[in-house]
Amino acid sequence: MNDGLAIDVEGVTKRFGGRTVVNNLAMRVRRGEIYGFLGPNGSGKTTFLRMLCGLLRPDAGRGSCLGYDIRSQSAEIKQRVGYMTQRFSFYEDLSLEENLDFVARLYAMPDRRQAVARSLESLGLVGRRRQLAGQLSGGWKQRLALAACLIHQPDLLLLDEPTAGVDPKARRDFWEEIHRLAAQGLTFLITTHYMDEAERCHSLGYIAYGNLLARGTVEEVIQGAGLTTWEVSGGGLWELAESLRGLPGIEQVVAFGSTLHVSGRDAARLQSSLEPWRKGPFRWRAVDSSLEDVFISLMDAARDNFQQG
Repeated sequence: MNDGLAIDVEGVTKRFGGRTVVNNLAMRVRRGEIYGFLGPNGSGKTTFLRMLCGLLRPDAGRGSCLGYDIRSQSAEIKQRVGYMTQRFSFYEDLSLEENLDFVARLYAMPDRRQAVARSLESLGLVGRRRQLAGQLSGGWKQRLALAACLIHQPDLLLLDEPTAGVDPKARRDFWEEIHRLAAQGLTFLITTHYMDEAERCHSLGYIAYGNLLARGTVEEVIQGAGLTTWEVSGGGLWELAESLRGLPGIEQVVAFGSTLHVSGRDAARLQSSLEPWRKGPFRWRAVDSSLEDVFISLMDAARDNFQQG
């Protein structure tokens, strides 16, 4: 085991009902790193998180999480990992303080009162400690969930779409907290659908229907995709988009505000297909491919294993 790695696994596979939900996945995450885990719904992200923290047993694969074997030491992993699920899952008729005390009991913490007080203080919840959880807004529920994940002082947090349904300011504040904690040495594996959040991560992995299709820094993922992208503006863009889709070399035509992004991996074929429209009323400009361009391309190319046969 490399002491610099919080997660070091390979060949991780999980099947349900004859379908492979996670297929031969490898991942290495350094301690203190914020690792973004992206992909369309149903691609195996949550299943992989559950295998990492010992809630599911892999059908194949090996490796370690925080130095513990993912197949034989799940109990030890659970004690050192915090897992934040997609949905708010606390007792809404209990106060914040009572909810956190309940979580501390689950971890059999020896000094629950001190642990709860520390959690409330660290996430700015002291002034709301007696408020019922059911009365919280989405952003404050999110903060309570994070406090609960941290109460037993874990080394790794697995956050499954933690900012879904909260407003932009709450999302920004949440990510500021994530970076503060990472600077203190805490490791994060975070699933998200938001491209601006993906760009805040140190490293990324993109999974589609069980298969890891790309990984690396934002710059490495974009460069590795090999996309050429043109931005086009002017009137009649909807009609232009309909005319361009399906032409040789054109893999995607996507609206970006008042412009279109037209992309493909074969720059020469793309250029040839665009040539008849280059002399029209439209304005064309070569642009750097964005992370969203890349992920849309990866998603379009992926094979949905739940639509077979």
